[in-house]
Amino acid sequence: MKFDKSYFDALRSVDTPSIANAIEVVLGKRQGTGFTRKTVLAADPALPPICGFARTAKIKAAIASKEEPHIIATRRMAYYEYMANSPEHSIAVLEDLDYPDCVGAYWGEVNTTVHKGFGLGGTLTNGVMRDLDALAEGFQVIAGSIGPSHAFVRVEEIDTTVTLFDLTIHPGDMIHADKHGAVVIPKAAQSGLVSAIEKMILREKIVLDAATKPGFNFESFKQAWAEFEAQREK
Repeated sequence: MKFDKSYFDALRSVDTPSIANAIEVVLGKRQGTGFTRKTVLAADPALPPICGFARTAKIKAAIASKEEPHIIATRRMAYYEYMANSPEHSIAVLEDLDYPDCVGAYWGEVNTTVHKGFGLGGTLTNGVMRDLDALAEGFQVIAGSIGPSHAFVRVEEIDTTVTLFDLTIHPGDMIHADKHGAVVIPKAAQSGLVSAIEKMILREKIVLDAATKPGFNFESFKQAWAEFEAQREK
Protein backbone atom coordinates (compact mmCIF):
# COMPACT_ATOMS: atom_id res chain seq x y z
CA MET A 1 0.00 0.00 0.00
CA LYS A 2 1.30 3.47 -0.91
CA PHE A 3 1.08 6.16 1.75
CA ASP A 4 0.87 9.79 0.65
CA LYS A 5 1.75 13.06 2.38
CA SER A 6 -1.68 13.36 4.01
CA TYR A 7 -1.17 10.00 5.70
CA PHE A 8 2.14 11.02 7.26
CA ASP A 9 0.75 14.46 8.16
CA ALA A 10 -2.02 12.70 10.09
CA LEU A 11 0.49 10.54 11.95
CA ARG A 12 2.70 13.53 12.76
CA SER A 13 -0.30 15.42 14.14
CA VAL A 14 -0.31 13.24 17.28
CA ASP A 15 2.44 12.25 19.69
CA THR A 16 4.19 8.89 19.81
CA PRO A 17 2.24 7.61 22.86
CA SER A 18 -0.95 8.19 20.84
CA ILE A 19 0.51 6.17 17.98
CA ALA A 20 1.40 3.37 20.40
CA ASN A 21 -2.23 3.36 21.60
CA ALA A 22 -3.61 3.51 18.06
CA ILE A 23 -1.52 0.49 17.05
CA GLU A 24 -3.20 -1.45 19.84
CA VAL A 25 -6.61 -0.29 18.63
CA VAL A 26 -5.90 -1.61 15.12
CA LEU A 27 -4.39 -4.88 16.31
CA GLY A 28 -7.02 -5.36 19.01
CA LYS A 29 -4.51 -6.17 21.75
CA ARG A 30 -1.92 -4.65 24.05
CA GLN A 31 1.71 -4.56 22.93
CA GLY A 32 4.74 -5.41 25.03
CA THR A 33 7.25 -4.90 22.24
CA GLY A 34 7.82 -2.58 19.31
CA PHE A 35 8.77 0.52 21.30
CA THR A 36 11.85 2.05 22.94
CA ARG A 37 12.50 1.25 26.60
CA LYS A 38 15.03 3.94 27.53
CA THR A 39 14.82 7.70 28.00
CA VAL A 40 15.52 9.75 24.87
CA LEU A 41 16.40 13.42 24.32
CA ALA A 42 14.77 15.62 21.67
CA ALA A 43 16.89 18.39 20.18
CA ASP A 44 13.77 20.58 20.07
CA PRO A 45 10.84 19.17 22.09
CA ALA A 46 8.53 21.75 20.48
CA LEU A 47 8.93 20.22 17.01
CA PRO A 48 6.27 17.79 15.77
CA PRO A 49 7.04 14.06 15.78
CA ILE A 50 9.10 12.51 13.02
CA CYS A 51 7.58 9.68 11.02
CA GLY A 52 8.80 7.73 8.03
CA PHE A 53 10.66 4.74 6.68
CA ALA A 54 13.96 3.87 8.36
CA ARG A 55 17.24 4.41 6.50
CA THR A 56 19.67 2.65 8.80
CA ALA A 57 23.37 2.65 9.65
CA LYS A 58 25.79 1.92 12.49
CA ILE A 59 28.56 4.22 13.74
CA LYS A 60 31.42 4.15 16.27
CA ALA A 61 33.48 6.94 17.78
CA ALA A 62 35.14 6.12 21.10
CA ILE A 63 38.35 4.58 19.71
CA ALA A 64 40.16 5.38 16.48
CA SER A 65 39.61 2.87 13.70
CA LYS A 66 42.43 0.57 12.58
CA GLU A 67 41.11 0.53 9.02
CA GLU A 68 42.89 2.39 6.26
CA PRO A 69 41.68 5.99 5.86
CA HIS A 70 40.57 5.40 2.27
CA ILE A 71 38.30 2.55 3.39
CA ILE A 72 36.65 4.78 5.99
CA ALA A 73 36.27 7.58 3.44
CA THR A 74 34.78 5.25 0.82
CA ARG A 75 32.23 3.91 3.31
CA ARG A 76 31.38 7.47 4.36
CA MET A 77 30.56 8.43 0.78
CA ALA A 78 28.53 5.23 0.34
CA TYR A 79 26.56 6.22 3.42
CA TYR A 80 25.80 9.68 2.07
CA GLU A 81 24.80 8.23 -1.30
CA TYR A 82 22.46 5.81 0.50
CA MET A 83 20.86 8.65 2.43
CA ALA A 84 20.66 10.91 -0.64
CA ASN A 85 18.74 8.17 -2.49
CA SER A 86 16.21 7.68 0.31
CA PRO A 87 12.59 7.10 -0.71
CA GLU A 88 10.10 9.85 0.05
CA HIS A 89 9.05 10.04 3.72
CA SER A 90 12.28 8.58 5.14
CA ILE A 91 14.14 9.22 8.40
CA ALA A 92 17.73 8.41 9.36
CA VAL A 93 18.04 5.76 12.08
CA LEU A 94 21.59 5.28 13.41
CA GLU A 95 22.86 2.91 16.06
CA ASP A 96 25.97 4.05 17.90
CA LEU A 97 27.87 0.85 18.73
CA ASP A 98 29.53 2.57 21.70
CA TYR A 99 26.18 2.73 23.53
CA PRO A 100 25.65 3.23 26.45
CA ASP A 101 29.00 5.05 26.64
CA CYS A 102 28.69 7.09 23.45
CA VAL A 103 31.15 9.98 23.12
CA GLY A 104 31.21 11.10 19.48
CA ALA A 105 28.49 13.42 18.19
CA TYR A 106 27.53 12.49 14.64
CA TRP A 107 24.55 14.83 14.59
CA GLY A 108 25.26 18.55 14.59
CA GLU A 109 24.98 21.57 12.32
CA VAL A 110 26.61 19.95 9.28
CA ASN A 111 24.93 16.54 9.25
CA THR A 112 21.45 17.85 10.04
CA THR A 113 21.77 20.37 7.22
CA VAL A 114 23.05 17.74 4.78
CA HIS A 115 20.36 15.18 5.65
CA LYS A 116 17.62 17.79 5.53
CA GLY A 117 18.91 18.75 2.09
CA PHE A 118 18.69 15.11 1.04
CA GLY A 119 15.01 15.16 2.02
CA LEU A 120 15.20 13.15 5.25
CA GLY A 121 12.51 14.05 7.77
CA GLY A 122 14.63 13.80 10.92
CA THR A 123 16.77 11.29 12.76
CA LEU A 124 16.57 8.76 15.55
CA THR A 125 19.81 7.65 17.22
CA ASN A 126 21.04 6.24 20.50
CA GLY A 127 24.18 8.30 19.99
CA VAL A 128 25.29 11.85 20.66
CA MET A 129 24.11 15.19 19.26
CA ARG A 130 25.64 18.67 19.53
CA ASP A 131 25.31 22.20 18.06
CA LEU A 132 21.81 22.43 19.51
CA ASP A 133 21.50 26.11 18.63
CA ALA A 134 22.70 25.58 15.06
CA LEU A 135 20.88 22.45 13.89
CA ALA A 136 19.05 22.66 10.56
CA GLU A 137 15.75 24.46 11.12
CA GLY A 138 12.86 22.07 11.62
CA PHE A 139 15.07 18.97 11.55
CA GLN A 140 14.39 16.96 14.68
CA VAL A 141 17.06 14.79 16.29
CA ILE A 142 15.94 12.19 18.83
CA ALA A 143 19.15 11.05 20.53
CA GLY A 144 20.59 9.34 23.57
CA SER A 145 22.85 12.12 24.81
CA ILE A 146 24.42 15.52 24.21
CA GLY A 147 28.17 16.14 23.94
CA PRO A 148 30.75 18.58 22.56
CA SER A 149 33.03 16.40 20.40
CA HIS A 150 32.78 14.15 17.37
CA ALA A 151 35.74 12.10 18.69
CA PHE A 152 36.62 9.38 16.12
CA VAL A 153 33.11 9.03 14.71
CA ARG A 154 32.77 7.05 11.48
CA VAL A 155 30.24 4.86 9.69
CA GLU A 156 30.65 1.13 10.27
CA GLU A 157 27.64 -0.42 8.49
CA ILE A 158 24.95 0.79 6.07
CA ASP A 159 21.42 -0.46 5.37
CA THR A 160 21.51 -2.91 8.26
CA THR A 161 19.33 -3.99 11.17
CA VAL A 162 19.91 -1.72 14.19
CA THR A 163 18.93 -1.74 17.85
CA LEU A 164 18.26 1.52 19.69
CA PHE A 165 17.03 1.74 23.27
CA ASP A 166 16.11 -1.98 23.18
CA LEU A 167 14.08 -1.48 19.98
CA THR A 168 15.15 -3.46 16.90
CA ILE A 169 14.59 -1.63 13.62
CA HIS A 170 14.99 -3.04 10.13
CA PRO A 171 15.66 -0.98 7.00
CA GLY A 172 12.33 0.21 5.64
CA ASP A 173 10.42 -0.14 8.92
CA MET A 174 7.87 2.62 9.49
CA ILE A 175 8.94 4.62 12.55
CA HIS A 176 7.21 7.27 14.66
CA ALA A 177 9.32 9.14 17.22
CA ASP A 178 9.24 12.20 19.45
CA LYS A 179 10.45 13.32 22.89
CA HIS A 180 8.78 10.26 24.46
CA GLY A 181 10.66 7.69 22.38
CA ALA A 182 9.94 5.69 19.24
CA VAL A 183 7.68 2.93 17.99
CA VAL A 184 7.79 0.65 14.96
CA ILE A 185 4.41 0.70 13.20
CA PRO A 186 3.73 -2.90 12.13
CA LYS A 187 2.59 -3.44 8.55
CA ALA A 188 -0.61 -5.00 9.87
CA ALA A 189 -1.50 -1.71 11.59
CA GLN A 190 -0.46 0.80 8.95
CA SER A 191 -3.56 0.98 6.75
CA GLY A 192 -5.98 1.31 9.66
CA LEU A 193 -3.92 3.68 11.77
CA VAL A 194 -5.45 7.05 10.77
CA SER A 195 -8.98 5.76 11.43
CA ALA A 196 -7.83 4.31 14.76
CA ILE A 197 -6.33 7.65 15.81
CA GLU A 198 -9.62 9.43 15.09
CA LYS A 199 -11.59 6.78 16.97
CA MET A 200 -9.22 6.88 19.93
CA ILE A 201 -9.37 10.69 20.22
CA LEU A 202 -13.17 10.66 20.27
CA ARG A 203 -13.24 7.86 22.82
CA GLU A 204 -10.78 9.54 25.19
CA LYS A 205 -12.74 12.78 24.87
CA ILE A 206 -15.61 11.12 26.75
CA VAL A 207 -13.52 10.84 29.94
CA LEU A 208 -11.58 14.08 29.45
CA ASP A 209 -14.72 16.16 28.95
CA ALA A 210 -16.35 14.61 32.02
CA ALA A 211 -13.27 15.20 34.18
CA THR A 212 -13.14 18.92 33.34
CA LYS A 213 -16.83 19.65 34.00
CA PRO A 214 -17.82 21.39 37.27
CA GLY A 215 -19.00 18.92 39.89
CA PHE A 216 -16.98 16.02 38.54
CA ASN A 217 -16.91 13.20 41.07
CA PHE A 218 -16.60 9.45 41.29
CA GLU A 219 -20.18 8.82 40.14
CA SER A 220 -19.78 10.93 37.00
CA PHE A 221 -16.43 9.27 36.41
CA LYS A 222 -18.05 5.81 36.57
CA GLN A 223 -20.66 6.90 34.04
CA ALA A 224 -18.08 8.35 31.67
CA TRP A 225 -15.85 5.31 32.03
CA ALA A 226 -18.73 2.97 31.25
CA GLU A 227 -19.39 4.92 28.05
CA PHE A 228 -15.66 4.87 27.29
CA GLU A 229 -15.54 1.08 27.66
CA ALA A 230 -18.66 0.67 25.52
CA GLN A 231 -17.04 2.67 22.73
CA ARG A 232 -13.88 0.57 23.02
CA GLU A 233 -15.83 -2.58 22.24
CA LYS A 234 -17.36 -1.15 19.05
